[in-house]
Order: sequence, then C-alpha cells, then structure tokens
Amino acid sequence: MILISHRGNIDGLNEAYENAPYYIDKAINCGFDVEIDIWYINNTLFLGHDIPEYEIDSEWIRNRIVNLWIHCKNIEAIEWFNNSEFDCNYFWHQEDTLTLTSKKYIWAYPGKQPIKNSIAVMPELYSDNLSHCIGICSDYIQNYI
Repeated sequence: MILISHRGNIDGLNEAYENAPYYIDKAINCGFDVEIDIWYINNTLFLGHDIPEYEIDSEWIRNRIVNLWIHCKNIEAIEWFNNSEFDCNYFWHQEDTLTLTSKKYIWAYPGKQPIKNSIAVMPELYSDNLSHCIGICSDYIQNYI
C-alpha cells in the first residue's frame, strides 16, 4: 500500500503548516510520500494550496522527487513539469471523479471508491471502501500503517 501524506499532514489537519518545506520533509522523514501543491509564476516555483506561499527551486524538487506527488495548481506548473528534465509524478485536478498522474496512477476524488488500482484521496471523509485501491492520501496517513 502506498501511503501519502496530504500536504505534509500525518496525524490530522494542520493548515498553518501545510506545504511548508520543513513540514513536507518531516513527513518524508517519517517514511511517507507527500502530495504537495505547486504553482509556477514568473519563472519561479512555489508551494501553497490556495496561494503560492513558499518559494522553492528545482533542486528542492530533485532532492525529494521519489517521494513527491505533485498537484499542479496552475496551467503554468503543468507546462513546467511537462517540459522539465524531471521524471516527476504530477497531475492536475479539481473536482473530477479521477485524474491520471504523469506516472499513470489513478488519483480518485474523495467519496468515489472503490476504484481498482487507484489512490484513495481523503477516504476518511466518506468512509470509502479501500478494498481495491493501491494507495491512500490522507491528513491522517499514520492511521493507515
């Protein structure tokens, strides 16, 4: 089972720290992959959910690439990753039932399970049936160990 921290959260929602670089590193150091939100604005990468908050560079991504599930927050971010040298796992979605990541994982919106071989996002919100998924992305990811 692939266990993915949602924006760095591992034991509950903490909006004050979500997408902060040190918070993401903390989740990775606990053994989890992390779904992060990335913006690309004026040739600069930023982490942040609703707004670009934390400036990062490509080296930051390179050093964590195997653990990142990158949610592109604007079209420019999708274009940047699509044209980059990195073999990243990135995607775009809003309220779609599902989307396919660049590494061909099915990323399923909360409440849409069971979907065979998918990543269940926030399954605790709707008590999703996890019998067919291959991964979970959650604010409470340590509860799924």
